Amino acid sequence: MSQVEIKINGRQYQVSCEDGQEGHLTELAEYFDGKMTSLINEVGQIGDTSLMVMAGLLIADELSDAIQELKDLRQEKDNDYANRINEIAEKIEKIADSMR
Repeated sequence: MSQVEIKINGRQYQVSCEDGQEGHLTELAEYFDGKMTSLINEVGQIGDTSLMVMAGLLIADELSDAIQELKDLRQEKDNDYANRINEIAEKIEKIADSMR
C-alpha cells in the first residue's frame, strides 16, 4: 500500500491506495477539489461537511448521467446489430429462394 497526500479545500489528507494507483488517486482528488472550489464560488464557504456532501452528490449525478448514456449507447449498438443480422438473414433467404 502507498500513502498519498492530497489536498481538498485547502486541507491536506493522507490517503492509502494500491501501489501504482497514486497518480490516479491524485487526479481524482484534484477533480473532487475542483468541484469543491466551484461550489465555494457558487454558495460560499458553508463548511467542509456540507461542501463535501454537495460535491459528492454532484459527482454522483454526473456518474448517473454517464451510466445512463452508456446504457443508451449499448442499447443503440444492440439495436444496430439486430438490424444488421435481420438484413443479412433476409439476404440469405433471398439467395436461398433464388436457388430453388
